[in-house]
Amino acid sequence: MKNWHQKLLLCLAAASALMSTGAAQALQVTDDRGVTVTLNQTPQRIVSLLPSLTETVCELGQCQRLVGVDRYSNYPESVRALPQVGGGLDPNIEAIVALKPDVVLMATSSRVGERLQSLGIKVVALEPKSHADVKRVLEKIGQVLGVPDAQRVWRVIDAAVSAAAQSLPASVRKTRVYFEVNSAPYAAGESSFIGETLTRLGAQNIVPASLGPFPKLNPEFVVRANPDLIMVGDQNYAGMDGRPGWAGMRAIKEQRLCVFTVAQSDVLVRPGPRMAEGARIMAQCLQAKSGRAP
Repeated sequence: MKNWHQKLLLCLAAASALMSTGAAQALQVTDDRGVTVTLNQTPQRIVSLLPSLTETVCELGQCQRLVGVDRYSNYPESVRALPQVGGGLDPNIEAIVALKPDVVLMATSSRVGERLQSLGIKVVALEPKSHADVKRVLEKIGQVLGVPDAQRVWRVIDAAVSAAAQSLPASVRKTRVYFEVNSAPYAAGESSFIGETLTRLGAQNIVPASLGPFPKLNPEFVVRANPDLIMVGDQNYAGMDGRPGWAGMRAIKEQRLCVFTVAQSDVLVRPGPRMAEGARIMAQCLQAKSGRAP
């Protein structure tokens, strides 16, 4: 009887040890939906449905864990060779399932989270929209990937944005800027991550925070604001000077425009690890086109 009791105690101890080990390996992450996701082990097969999240995974040194991406994820170069599973908002569910991911990283605005979860796939939804969000998302993805000190990457980004600001002469500060993200026209307002970068560079955004991060504007608003400088992607630049009243604006008359290439636009509109590079592109524009004498 005594031997049986000792064996029972040993079995219970072993079971308890196994349970403790499993609990130690399990990870809980609360995403931007407010959903707490439990991962039983560090994921090795990841599908990313947002370019900024794809870039974050790679910046944390874990590109090799990506097994699929959305059609817009194109940086770094290595991800171009990965299977594409459609757009971030409307991805191909069957293609994602076929990749057997341990976790899918996606934007909160994506409509497929519940469907993927119903198929037994873990989903973590994160959508950086500000500098603070980029810092937080780096930390969250670092948690998911088991990467210690993900904040090291943020410190490098933050320092580089500050360096871009310090590179500018005082003469270009207070330049009044209109940054167009889409020809509708949608603009990057003060409260957007692009607007935050412009503020750190010392520029003045003609679109106040009260209008929201990326508001659709009445074109007359821009004419009345009469910015010193316009920043726009080359895909949205065509026909800009033909909009009613726009040809008379100071920035267009005096050619104080920075027309960004597609590659530059990708850097500028993604709130992620290349934000410092975006700050340098905007700083170069301010220095070259502000039209303010030193």
